[in-house]
Amino acid sequence: MTFADVEKSKRCLSRVGYYRLSAYWYPFRRSVALPNLGQHKPPRHIYDEFVAGTDFDEVFSFYVFDKELRLLVIDALERIEIGLRAQIANLLGARDIHAHRNANELHGDFVTKPSPRNGNKTRHQDWLDAQDGKFSKSKEDFAEHFRRKYQGHHPPIWVATEVWDWGMLSHFVDGMRHADKDAIAVLYGNLTGRELVTWVRSLNDVRNICAHHSRLWNRGLKVQPKFPNIGDVPLLDHIQGQTLSQTRVYAALVIMRIMMTALHPATKWHHRIKELVGRAPTNSIIGIETAGFPHDWSRQGMWN
Repeated sequence: MTFADVEKSKRCLSRVGYYRLSAYWYPFRRSVALPNLGQHKPPRHIYDEFVAGTDFDEVFSFYVFDKELRLLVIDALERIEIGLRAQIANLLGARDIHAHRNANELHGDFVTKPSPRNGNKTRHQDWLDAQDGKFSKSKEDFAEHFRRKYQGHHPPIWVATEVWDWGMLSHFVDGMRHADKDAIAVLYGNLTGRELVTWVRSLNDVRNICAHHSRLWNRGLKVQPKFPNIGDVPLLDHIQGQTLSQTRVYAALVIMRIMMTALHPATKWHHRIKELVGRAPTNSIIGIETAGFPHDWSRQGMWN
């Protein structure tokens, strides 16, 4: 790796840390493909040396760009999380103010199958224990007020949702009845409840990446979302059959674009994404193709 300004590079390393920056120069390490023995993803051998021309300033600029992207993503995730909570509270709370506690209001698998974390409890009971623990420890004014005024009572769903994080939200969406999932999903267009579940799970994974300040740009999504059939959501037709587009950060961005538009029709968030990606690295190793962006992405209606 070359260093145009050694002292400046030292300062950058001392501020950010060698190990964190190593995630951004990792793609620049030389590698060769190994024989494919039937694996879904052919293995590669990664060498302890960089491809020719690797420069520290380019690596650090990549780090700064990724940070800007994460900040825009966090902005969208906050609004989507709050919107989903409200939609769930409005839908289920109209039937039962404690619908999130009522097994009859939830999917059978959620209320009967054992929790993968604690086999002595159902998935629902394990989830409720986590929620109740959060509510009992919350220092927020609304939680302290409720505990003081309604001692011994459980909060209604529109209060309880305020302590749900992305993980709790994704598990609860999965545990809803199919009809309720569909009722929420249709608010985002011609989407099914099953697809919505995968979207929320995938965004939870993205949220965790951002919360830990990890590299987001050119990595695969651990939880891959399912996309509608061609024609169901026309704005998504351009990534049909595009494996990379559906499994990298571009997939998360188009999901957020769809959900943000439904929640905030006047949003300009997508314009900020387009402007930032217009300044994306041009190096072929970390260019927009590595993040799943189709070659004609900027001409697609959802970004204009």
